[in-house]
Amino acid sequence: MSLPGKVAIVTGGGQGIGKAIAKAFLEQGMNVAIAEIDPEAGTATAAEFQPLGAIQFIQTDISNEESVKQAIQATQNQWGRIDVLVNNAAIANPENPPITELSLDDWNHKLTTNLTGAFLCTKYTVPYLKQNQGIIINIASTRAFMSEPNTEAYAAAKGGIVALTHALAISLGPDIRVNCISPGWIDVSEWQKPSTRHQLQLTPQDHQQHPAGRVGKPEDIAAFAVYLAASPATFITGANFVIDGGMTRKMMYS
Repeated sequence: MSLPGKVAIVTGGGQGIGKAIAKAFLEQGMNVAIAEIDPEAGTATAAEFQPLGAIQFIQTDISNEESVKQAIQATQNQWGRIDVLVNNAAIANPENPPITELSLDDWNHKLTTNLTGAFLCTKYTVPYLKQNQGIIINIASTRAFMSEPNTEAYAAAKGGIVALTHALAISLGPDIRVNCISPGWIDVSEWQKPSTRHQLQLTPQDHQQHPAGRVGKPEDIAAFAVYLAASPATFITGANFVIDGGMTRKMMYS
């Protein structure tokens, strides 16, 4: 797939989907920098994956411009090139207040991390990506297209990621391809940092409500990220790919 020796930055690569993408890239012979804010997650993942290949943990706050610049420069200094940027890092609070109680600070915090962070990482990686016909993979969510109550900030940010994707594809092509993956329900419980790792007890109903017959796994997203990063995908740019076991195509009536 023409990936050995290439260099990827995966934001939020210490846990969840980002961790699975980092592992999949390493298995393809890539060098991987995980730009992760959580030191426990980043350190543990780098140690766990070290036998797979060259991996570097860079503690990074993607909502902070200087932190982003330092992480990208550190990656370039380490390997002399950057070929792939995966904008994956995001926050999703388990408790979401109604819009009338959502503070401006909370709104701004979610958008700054989940949307502006992708902008910052892209801005400062583009000069290096251009040198190598590079690739950007944005991780959005099916929440960009459908919602549960009281998820306005998260949905707005993920919708912004989808729009940012096609805008960047037009602005940066043909030098850089930009695509987006929108995962549905992905069980990341066993891909968390050691202190919070657990096995989620899924029910038969959880699986059966998906047309594909099961809840998603981080590996499902990682496998597609590998495909988008590889040479067979060179005609694909500006696209969003929903990977959700068919849930967004399913009519639901009570």
